[in-house]
Amino acid sequence: MRVGLLGTGPWAGRVHAPALAAHPEVEFAGLWGRRPEAAAALAAEHGVPGYGGPDGLDRLLAEVDAVSIALPPSVQAELAVRAAEAGCHLLLDKPVALTVPEARRVADAVERAGRASVVFFTLRFGGDQAAWLAEQSGRSAPGEWFTARCEWLGSVYAAGSDSPYAASPWRHEKGALWDVGPHALSVLLPVLGDVVRVTAAEGSGDTVHLVLRHAEGASSTATLSLTTPKAAAVSGVGLELRGEAGLVRMPERNESPLAGFGRALDALLAAADGGAAHPCGAAFGLRVVEILAAAERSLATGATCRV
Repeated sequence: MRVGLLGTGPWAGRVHAPALAAHPEVEFAGLWGRRPEAAAALAAEHGVPGYGGPDGLDRLLAEVDAVSIALPPSVQAELAVRAAEAGCHLLLDKPVALTVPEARRVADAVERAGRASVVFFTLRFGGDQAAWLAEQSGRSAPGEWFTARCEWLGSVYAAGSDSPYAASPWRHEKGALWDVGPHALSVLLPVLGDVVRVTAAEGSGDTVHLVLRHAEGASSTATLSLTTPKAAAVSGVGLELRGEAGLVRMPERNESPLAGFGRALDALLAAADGGAAHPCGAAFGLRVVEILAAAERSLATGATCRV
């Protein structure tokens, strides 16, 4: 599969580009960026053609079978639709968009075009985490789980942070709810089922606490933050489930996102080769955005919101 990369930022340079270059079943066929000079520089690092500007995007889309997108979500949504309409399969980042209508346009474009899509939720493609989630989901039945607790406590904006993502404008604007909230939902939904109601409350900094009611009767909570003090953010990602099986905890992350991105590429290849639609496709990305939008309404109104 010939894959093009859209994006030149830290996530594109640290994860997308090296993973595309290393994958044995993928040809890293080119790179496009909104800034031609940045596209040329990152493309040169990997020995692939660089494309810049609107015309460059159209040329790249005509040359590839799929695109991997590492751009802000509001930009990603528009370009994902263009790529699907050009006949490309999509490897998307989370969240797929920042509004429900934008996310629905992406999902609809993928369906109309008959293209494969995968959204790279890092925990869903982590080696130990993916295996654990499959085990828990496989034995799930209505009433199996009583409750769950999920945390993603990051220090991107904490004092003394040197995170390469601290300069991201959309993260500054939307905070932890939209940046790490998708990760939490990506592991809660496959085990506990769809969310029907959400209540959200603010904490310190950009911290948000969610209380979720799931369609099959379970409840869950999620604590999300990018402003956790650095000393408190160690092992700040976790999920525990409580139910008939007792208390079970998701294994901690123990590998680079590069390995997970390689598995996401594997999933896209399988889906594009006539396999079933991947459970982390654009339709699931839309559902995550719908839940996040309901949480945002809850923060604004102080009320529990239906999804």
